[in-house]
Amino acid sequence: MNPVNNHVSNHVINPADRSPATEQVKVWDISVRIFHWLLVSAFIVAYVTEDDFLSLHSWAGYLIGGLLAYRLIWGLIGFQHARFSDFVFSPRAILQHLKDTVRLRAPRYLGHNPAGGAMIIALLLSLILTVTTGIALLGAEEQSGPLANLMAGSSEWWEDALEEVHEFFANFTLLLVFIHVGGVLLESLIHGENLPRSMVTGRKNRL
Repeated sequence: MNPVNNHVSNHVINPADRSPATEQVKVWDISVRIFHWLLVSAFIVAYVTEDDFLSLHSWAGYLIGGLLAYRLIWGLIGFQHARFSDFVFSPRAILQHLKDTVRLRAPRYLGHNPAGGAMIIALLLSLILTVTTGIALLGAEEQSGPLANLMAGSSEWWEDALEEVHEFFANFTLLLVFIHVGGVLLESLIHGENLPRSMVTGRKNRL
């Protein structure tokens, strides 16, 4: 059964409508929360072990790849606020939300707001490219992993190019993470709620 009330949409919520005894509703299902924190942990492990612990780095990368595959599927068939259809907005809506955020008057969304939804898509794409180039690099340099046969005999130029692209997207993902965290904290301040805690409990105020 969907833990999110089917009558609760991702539409904007007027802060003036809040009451002292605001009802809480389930927004993030348990699988989304587990995915989120596992992905955070796996990315940290992969990032800090890149140069010294190749085996651990590789397994963290495989875990990220598996998590991404799950999230893509869950984005199509999951609960309401986990679906891409709930948080993929037009470029105009994203730009308007960013402008409103700068003015500290961004409307509140129960699920991901337009800017947050765009960030989720950007993170997924950047991580997919990071993992894909990492697996290709592992096959080229170490003759290991699922692409070992395909990448066997790669030239030194190709290996160097893969390494550069892999490192670029790893660092770009880290940059997106910092922007994402900053956005979450700013939205928390604007709307007077603890958004990081909602990714632990799965609940947010209805109003």
